[in-house]
Amino acid sequence: MIDTNSIFNINNQTEFEDLTLKIFKFQFENNRIYRSFCDLLYKHPSDIKDIKDIPFLPIQFFKSHNILSSKDVIKATFSSSGTTGSITSKHHVTDLDIYTQSFTKGFQQFYRNIEDYVVLALLPSYLERKGSSLIYMVDAMIKQSKYAESGFYLNNYSELKDTLVTLESQGKKILLIGVSFALLDLVETYQFNLNNTIIMETGGMKGRRKELIREDLHAKLKIGFGVNSIHSEYGMTELLSQGYSKGQGIFHSPNWMRILTRDTEDPLSIYASGKTGGINIIDLANINSCSFIATQDLGRVNDDGTFEVIGRFDNSDIRGCNLMVL
Repeated sequence: MIDTNSIFNINNQTEFEDLTLKIFKFQFENNRIYRSFCDLLYKHPSDIKDIKDIPFLPIQFFKSHNILSSKDVIKATFSSSGTTGSITSKHHVTDLDIYTQSFTKGFQQFYRNIEDYVVLALLPSYLERKGSSLIYMVDAMIKQSKYAESGFYLNNYSELKDTLVTLESQGKKILLIGVSFALLDLVETYQFNLNNTIIMETGGMKGRRKELIREDLHAKLKIGFGVNSIHSEYGMTELLSQGYSKGQGIFHSPNWMRILTRDTEDPLSIYASGKTGGINIIDLANINSCSFIATQDLGRVNDDGTFEVIGRFDNSDIRGCNLMVL
């Protein structure tokens, strides 16, 4: 067995790579779906000498299969948002403490302790459905905050405006985390001049508004909130870790998460840094599901390990998904 605490105690690249290879072997042996996928690619732990040799499971498998590397009781099932009648991703979680450690320590790595912030959440599209991993995370952050003013907001923009103005006048540190369309709705109704508030968008118009490129979205939000930069959170149902950007769309990963990019025409070919390709994610917090995921996002990894998310694949399915029909 792998000590899950070791995931969050990684201090350098060597420790990350050593633990990644151990987790790959563990999931190869304990995850039936992932094992079948690796077998079809003729990839065995004895063949894997480097993390770039590890097969990355197409993210669509979370829609069609139960992706589990544990026989423990499922404590929660997180599901993605989707249009009516569409098939959603489901991430079965057998140890919620791992998720809590991941988002708490991940936030702490880049922003220090969440308890020192007033956490204001403007996430209407997520609050209106069940099974959101983002709502689970933000709810825990609100409870960890030492401020009674922390909480969720739905459509009560006037109350949120008054709370922001009051907290700003008191000089408190504020985190306003919101879905893009709701943040735009807020600044189109009220204008702000914020000095102590981090504005963090989680992406997505969720069909409520026309999609905007990141630069245009952030430009509107910076003007509306009166801030110099817009922060971003990069996460998804299929992950238990998040990347964070403090501006300009440059994301950082916590020590137990890495981003690689692959050739869009040859999904088994991993690029060196600097080239745009499909985003592959190693998330060691996913030890009980699958830590190696090929996403539908396009991005670029920089020489320093930071990454940028450029867009999505035009086609709905990643090349290589038809390798396996179970």
